[in-house]
Amino acid sequence: MTNQFTICVGTVGAGVWFSPDGGEHWRRSKMKLPFHAEPGEIQIRTLAVSPHNPHHLLAGSEAGLYRSEDNGASWDLVPSPMDGMQIWSAAWHPADPNAMLAGTKPPAVFHTSNRGESWRRLDLPIVKECLAGAPKVTNILFDPRNPRTIYVGVEIDGVFRSRDGGETWEHLPPLGDKPLNGDIHGLAITPGPNPRLLATTPDGIWTSLDEGQSWSLHPFPRFAERDTISYCRGVALKPDDANVMFVGNGDFIPGKRGAIQRTVDGGKTWAAAPLPVEPNSVVYWLATNPADPNIVVANSLHGYVYLSTDAGASWSKVRREFGEIRAIAWVPN
Repeated sequence: MTNQFTICVGTVGAGVWFSPDGGEHWRRSKMKLPFHAEPGEIQIRTLAVSPHNPHHLLAGSEAGLYRSEDNGASWDLVPSPMDGMQIWSAAWHPADPNAMLAGTKPPAVFHTSNRGESWRRLDLPIVKECLAGAPKVTNILFDPRNPRTIYVGVEIDGVFRSRDGGETWEHLPPLGDKPLNGDIHGLAITPGPNPRLLATTPDGIWTSLDEGQSWSLHPFPRFAERDTISYCRGVALKPDDANVMFVGNGDFIPGKRGAIQRTVDGGKTWAAAPLPVEPNSVVYWLATNPADPNIVVANSLHGYVYLSTDAGASWSKVRREFGEIRAIAWVPN
C-alpha cells in the first residue's frame, strides 16, 4: 500500500492537516466552525477512525465534535451538548455505525445512537477535581469480545468499566499506590479469549490479565540520571498480531527527547525503535489500521511525524513538520 493511504494529524491552532499520499504532500482540511470559534483556537485532541467505513473519522476539539467522510479532507460539525467543552476522546460503537461516544474535560462521557442527532450523558462517577484540576476522559475502549463492555481511561482518575453498554459503571482498582498511576494516557486491549488490558501512565505501561482488577508495571529506561521517570503517552497494537505493541515515550511532558518503544513478544522485552531523527519531545500518539497491519504512524508532541511500513522494524521521518500535534490517524485511500 505504498503511498496509497492518507495520514491525518490534529494540531493545536491549525485544525486537521491531511496527506493523501502517505506523508509526501500535505493540505489543511476544511472545517466548518461554530460561530464563536476562530481557526486559530481549534485544538484537535483526538482522531478516531470508524470500524464500519475506513474513510470516516471523528475529531474532537474544544469547538465541538467533527465528522469527516472523505478521509479527513473536509469536516462537518456534529451538533452536541459538548460544544464549548474540550473533547479528548471519541469512538464508534463496533457493532452500530450510528452509535458514537465522546469523552470530555470537564470529565463526562456522552453517547448518541443516531449519528449525533441527539445525545445523552452517561453516569460515570468521575471526580470533579484532581491534583491537575479537572480530569479528562482520554480514552474510550470497547472490548472486542463483547461491545457491551466498555473501558474508559481518565487523566487523572484511573480506569472505569461498564458491562451493560454504558448504563452503569464501576471504578476499577488503582493501578498503583501513587497519584500518577491514575493518570491514564493510553488504553488498549488485545483480542482473543485471554485479553490483556493495557494502560500507559507517566511512569510506564501497565498490564492487567484480569480485566483491570490487578495490574503490573513495566517502566522504560530513563533518558537522563536526573529524570525520575521515563514518561509514556500513547499505546498501539499491531492489528493482526497483539504480541507487537508500541508505546510513545519521552523524558517528560512536553519534553526535549523521545522514543518509540516496541515489543514483538507481548511485552516480555522492549526496545527503542531505530528512528532516523531523535524526537524533539515525547512521542505523543501512535496509530495503526487493520487495512494494512504493517503501517504505523507516530508523532512527537512538537510536530515530527514518523512512518513505518514494516510494523516498526524501520522508520522514516516525514519531511513536513508541524507546530504541535495532539492526535494522529491513518486511513486507506
